[in-house]
Amino acid sequence: MSAPFPGSYYAASAQPLDAFPPLDGSTTADVCVVGGGFTGINTAIELAERGLSVVVLEANRVGWGASGRNGGQVTGSLSGDAAMAREFRRTLGAEADRFIWDLRWRGHAIIKARIARYAIACDLKHGHAQTAMKPAHVAELRAMHETAVARGMGSEVEFAEGRAAMDAILESPLYLAGLVNRRNMHLHPLNLVRGEARAAAGLGVRICEDTPVTGLSLGPRPEVRTATGTVRAATVLLAGNAYHRLARGRMRGALFPASLGIVATEPLDETTARAINPQDLAVYDNRFVLDYHRLTADRRLIFGGGTNYSGRDSTDPATELRPAIEATFPRLRGIGIAYRWTGQDGIIINRIPHLGRLAPNVFYAEGYSGHGIATTHIVAEIMGRALTGTMSEFDVFANVRHLRLPFGAWAGQQALALGMWWFGLRERLR
Repeated sequence: MSAPFPGSYYAASAQPLDAFPPLDGSTTADVCVVGGGFTGINTAIELAERGLSVVVLEANRVGWGASGRNGGQVTGSLSGDAAMAREFRRTLGAEADRFIWDLRWRGHAIIKARIARYAIACDLKHGHAQTAMKPAHVAELRAMHETAVARGMGSEVEFAEGRAAMDAILESPLYLAGLVNRRNMHLHPLNLVRGEARAAAGLGVRICEDTPVTGLSLGPRPEVRTATGTVRAATVLLAGNAYHRLARGRMRGALFPASLGIVATEPLDETTARAINPQDLAVYDNRFVLDYHRLTADRRLIFGGGTNYSGRDSTDPATELRPAIEATFPRLRGIGIAYRWTGQDGIIINRIPHLGRLAPNVFYAEGYSGHGIATTHIVAEIMGRALTGTMSEFDVFANVRHLRLPFGAWAGQQALALGMWWFGLRERLR
């Protein structure tokens, strides 16, 4: 039996989606996709729109993992942009900077087009603020604003500094400055991936839920095995991210799960909601280990932060996050917490998505390091092209030199946690 959804706001408010039946018996397809999150479902759409037959195997339910548990923010941030510039220049040369800038916004266009084409209701809103909590952050945001203006985004971005300017954006004593970006978006992620699954099924994609994969045989026509059947396909894509355990021997040491804790408050009255966030923006701050928050369609505050890199889930996100909520918004002191949940995000050490091949016809895509909604849609487009013969963008990512920790999973996780502690210490000292 598949694991239940967490007790999240998203699961409680999601539009119904009838369960897709498990795989039963043997079948064939042009492509078998393992993983029913944003990467897997959207790659299936890309392939089905090109006329290929696709089977998607999901161990639990569509959107059960990070795709249906995240903060719901669609932003142009790339946590590995410095490493990307270094690595992509090896393949793209002088075009690397343009390619990276376009990546920042490509996911937005894909998501908006998919929502429009398939009439997906997912509470889409525009507007985001990245905020400064210390003087060093202010300078960083000012430089980001200058870059955006130079790149032609002057009508979509605004730099605000000082108490009066910030009060017009957020009622919080914590923030010294903010970079408002009207191109960035926020939404209900579980409704988005469920709507995309409906679209995929409408295109002929066979989605099998409650179907964990137990084995994979390589060869001219790979075989994906489950407890209830097999899929023989010309090509296989592994798209499980942090919850994926196939081919760990070959992919070992590149990806590590980070535990995310998120809560949703009781609904706020309209006056309170407008007071704390008058422009209805999604927000995250400029720290290395940051907090993020936004208002839902029914005026709840979704608040997440304090990412845990040890591999252990938070035991009580509400208790852990309440001090941060009340420090950010003193008006909400004592607010009721209606939903609390955890999840796992896939972290790559250099923060560049991990794309590659185990064999000429077996691909993988994973590792979005906290920027999954936009990035998964970009990666799905790239994988759709690669699996139909256009390899140029896939090769840019596949040629990246990824650092792999040469330890077992537990030791590697602790090494990652130590590294994140060091970066957090540097953040506090600057």
